[in-house]
Amino acid sequence: MRVVTVTNFKGGSGKTTTSAYLAHAFAARGQRVLVVDADPQGSALRWSEQGEWTIPTIALPVKNIHNRLVGIVPSSTDLVVIDTPPLEEQAGIVASALRAADVAIVSMAPTMGEYERLPEVWAAIEDVAPLRATPLVSAVLMNRTITNANSTPMYRELMTEEGHRVLTATIPRREPIAQAFGGAVTELGKYADAAAEIEGLVASR
Repeated sequence: MRVVTVTNFKGGSGKTTTSAYLAHAFAARGQRVLVVDADPQGSALRWSEQGEWTIPTIALPVKNIHNRLVGIVPSSTDLVVIDTPPLEEQAGIVASALRAADVAIVSMAPTMGEYERLPEVWAAIEDVAPLRATPLVSAVLMNRTITNANSTPMYRELMTEEGHRVLTATIPRREPIAQAFGGAVTELGKYADAAAEIEGLVASR
């Protein structure tokens, strides 16, 4: 079993959408996936019910996820995707989800507002490092990107120069994705490419 935790400092950064689409993209690649909704708001769990997902989804908004997953996740599961609450609201839950993770995916739009909050995310990852047996691999997945806009390469360069990994795949701003909540997850688009990259990171663990 490997764990991918999707996180960011604030709400509205696309964490739940990213978790949902990545989970389906992993499943499409033959992985046996479980989604863990660690956000007390329960958005991923509601989406799974309304969209009639075939991927099992459970709610676990607690501060000891890292201790409880082994006893909850079926042994047949290949990959767990954890959707987290905003770090600014539920730091304890996010810290536990980061402790449980093999790979942390930071979902963000290429804007100054979201870029300026990244130091808190990197700090949270650093804070859990002494509590982990192995280093946590992290990568940024840029979403809501605009084709040919300068913002995407600019923020990619900034983050790369700071020593952070940024996935090659980016998720364009598209209305079907923005309005996807509550429906079936079908067209995976660039999330399929992102899932392939993340699988490579998971395999390196």
